[in-house]
Amino acid sequence: MNGAHGCLATVHGVALVGLEPRPVRVEASMSPGLPGLRLVGLPDAAVREAGERVRTALQRRGFAWPSERLVVNLAPADLPKAGSTFDLPLAIAILVATRQLRLADGDQPWACGELGLDGTVRATVGQLPTTVGARDLGAPRLLVPDAAAPEAALVPDIEVVPVADLTEVAAVLSGERPPRAAVPAEVVDPAVGAELADVRGQAIARRAAEIAAAGGHHLLLSGPPGCGKTMLAHRLHALLPPLTFDGAQEVAALHSLAGERAPDDPLSRRPPLREPHHSVSMAGLVGGGAGVPRPGELALAHRGLLLMDELLETPRPVLDALRQPLERGEVVLNRAHARVRYPCRIQLVAATNPCPCGHLGSGGARTCTCRPDRIDRYRARLSGPLLDRLDLQLELRPVDRDALAGPPDGEPTAVVARRVAAVRELATDRWGAGTRNADVDAADVRRTCGPNVLSALADALETLGASARAFDRVLRVARTVADLDGADRIGRPHVDEALAYRLPDASVAA
Repeated sequence: MNGAHGCLATVHGVALVGLEPRPVRVEASMSPGLPGLRLVGLPDAAVREAGERVRTALQRRGFAWPSERLVVNLAPADLPKAGSTFDLPLAIAILVATRQLRLADGDQPWACGELGLDGTVRATVGQLPTTVGARDLGAPRLLVPDAAAPEAALVPDIEVVPVADLTEVAAVLSGERPPRAAVPAEVVDPAVGAELADVRGQAIARRAAEIAAAGGHHLLLSGPPGCGKTMLAHRLHALLPPLTFDGAQEVAALHSLAGERAPDDPLSRRPPLREPHHSVSMAGLVGGGAGVPRPGELALAHRGLLLMDELLETPRPVLDALRQPLERGEVVLNRAHARVRYPCRIQLVAATNPCPCGHLGSGGARTCTCRPDRIDRYRARLSGPLLDRLDLQLELRPVDRDALAGPPDGEPTAVVARRVAAVRELATDRWGAGTRNADVDAADVRRTCGPNVLSALADALETLGASARAFDRVLRVARTVADLDGADRIGRPHVDEALAYRLPDASVAA
């Protein structure tokens, strides 16, 4: 709508609340009053500073700064706006409001990007989820920084227009220059991972790793130092099948939001592997920070593996923060101005020593020197509710010297990975796309049980004093064992093997 002092210009941007996109209308208009820029709409410090960046950038590119009062509104006013991604929409809105840029009737462009003082358009954190959000909000095309175009072009069903500077922006929007095509970043398949056959003398542990990988089950490994816990966890990661394109895009969006991904990085279909140190803070594990919380290690391990080595060295409050995310597959963070949800459908592999010195049960020259009360306090860091959520609990023994010196005594990664992939495909056919046996509702698993299986499992768990949650988790593990065995129905041998990984002889559960 035109007025005596210019027109009301509207440009669209995207604000991210976690991964959830929110539309932002950048409205600019001239008004009577002293010269200056008035920015309203709940901007944070970075957005408030945009006025000086935009003013200098426009002037350096030959555009005029208005000598009248300029009001810019970021609507909706109750949504916090953070970061420098609104620089480009703000500059376009000012150019249109001051009639230095003429758009086609009804054209309200979508744009994102930070401005340098020389008028160049720079990439910002979270380009991939911003582009996904713009598409989901109905944007037909999006102007993005040149450097971020490869990442943005990975998103289908939206035209991505790379722009290098404000001069190109004005030329493209006015129709003086055709938009350039964006070339998507490369999509790469995972390389061959660590070799499972390198794990010597731990046949039962290798079997447990195969079951965990095939069904997406959580795994706890306990044993003295040097018995192969961490080594086995890395081999389990190598067994995981590649991500689908949509899954890889979702993982990349989380890493882009966390600032851990360069815009021109290839899109990897390798499931993520996160290995936080045992001194990780609550915010580092779950997510947090000022304003809109950033994703933590749980979200960054989404669709992959979270390896927590030296588990019992981690403070108990941090460990207990794992309970709800493991159960629900998402992290929910509440702040004063935002409630953020991050997906975290992870597979947890935890490794721990059986006691503070690590040598309990080692035998030979290495004997445990820990007092019983100290061992009890050490184990108490792992609460019963969290232990209950770990599907397979295994105690590893020191490796025999003959096994170390002899030839490999297990199958290579490629062979086991093929079986894992076959079980994952079977689960997809049975339960639905992307669903693992670990994700399935227990009622659905029960319908695949053979005769007398449920009553036998209930009797066994009652003897162990286990919970109803343990009943369901053992049943899901038994479903995976049956799939590896090629059986349509869960039988007693499958339940017996699944139960063997829940027996209370693991050192941390003793």
